[in-house]
Amino acid sequence: MNGFQGVNLVWMIGALVLVVSALSVRRIGFGLLVRTVLAWAAIILLVLLAVGHRYELAAAWSSLNAGLGLEDQRVEGGTVRIRMSPDGHFWALVRLNGIERPMLIDSGATITAISEQTAGKSKVQASDGLPAIIETANGNVAAHRGRIETLALGPLKMHDLGVVVSPNFGDLDVLGMNFLSRLHSWRVEGNVLVLEPKAPTSPE
Repeated sequence: MNGFQGVNLVWMIGALVLVVSALSVRRIGFGLLVRTVLAWAAIILLVLLAVGHRYELAAAWSSLNAGLGLEDQRVEGGTVRIRMSPDGHFWALVRLNGIERPMLIDSGATITAISEQTAGKSKVQASDGLPAIIETANGNVAAHRGRIETLALGPLKMHDLGVVVSPNFGDLDVLGMNFLSRLHSWRVEGNVLVLEPKAPTSPE
């Protein structure tokens, strides 16, 4: 058990003890006491699961919205507009070598990062050499470098994009600055992320 799980367990046990103590003072029946404790335990467990899997839940929410036809991601000409998700992040539906995945757009990430599952599905080959050490919000992780042959976010298409692959990313896939820097521009207008493509080069 890691430290985070241990703290959560202690917190949950402490909360249950407080609930039991409060109910005991009121001298309620044993059956009602058991049902109340179980209900509180279920609520606490759901909160812990939601916090621990917030990125996966946000990605699933983005994918569900896309399936329902909700306009979280709109295309206007060659420009893509992405509305901020309820979690405060911008999620995009991206095709990696033809495989669609929800990805978190993170300007704080130097390079695009994908999970081992996504790498396998999209046939991205990671290098067999020594792993690179990548600094993330949760600390440093070891990851192998690879290349995405084709990445498409709506009409925005890029080829031979560098990525890092690691099991430590879980189910989270991130579009980093090596993607954003290839655009003509990107900006946030209110709660909408605007991605603009580079103008095509005119033949001489």
